Amino acid sequence: MKAARPGRIIIVRHGRPQVIPKEAPPMGWRDYREWWAKYEQSSLKDGQCCPDDLLKEVGEDAIILSSARPRAMQTAGQLGRGRAIKHDPMFNEAPLPAPKLGRFPMWPKNWNKLARLLWMLGHSGGEEHVRDAKRRAAQAAEELIRTAEHNDGRDVVLAAHGWFNRMLRPGLKKRGWVNVHDGGDKYWSY
Repeated sequence: MKAARPGRIIIVRHGRPQVIPKEAPPMGWRDYREWWAKYEQSSLKDGQCCPDDLLKEVGEDAIILSSARPRAMQTAGQLGRGRAIKHDPMFNEAPLPAPKLGRFPMWPKNWNKLARLLWMLGHSGGEEHVRDAKRRAAQAAEELIRTAEHNDGRDVVLAAHGWFNRMLRPGLKKRGWVNVHDGGDKYWSY
């Protein structure tokens, strides 16, 4: 008997959270560290609804996964429409450790860029190091593939985060998976 073809892997960025960079004032590194911690625990902004085109992509029998962050879990809840969802911190966003730059105030979106650049260069500030996050992303890609290959052709849908979703791509590509749609990095993109 021939094995079923694996289902698709659909990777979704969460919807718009309550705490967003464009709505915060300039701040120093300590305040940014606190702001990022609030962002990480932020729920979806009130009134967020999954776009119809994304809902149409998610079949009734799809397996729904998410990170363990509230905004991703709520996104997955909308995608699943009442189905069971597996929440796993393996899919959490890569950290953004604030570099200690005195009292130099910046907008959070600028802190995000600086923190991400320095993190990619090895600054971890006591949080997950970039090499460990890359290993976690490779393991997460393997988990997505394993789930897709062993569930009778059902699609696997992951609700996670912008940067971590990008980090999944090399592991998927290495195993022969091809990106057939790139919706960008906006909220609700897939």
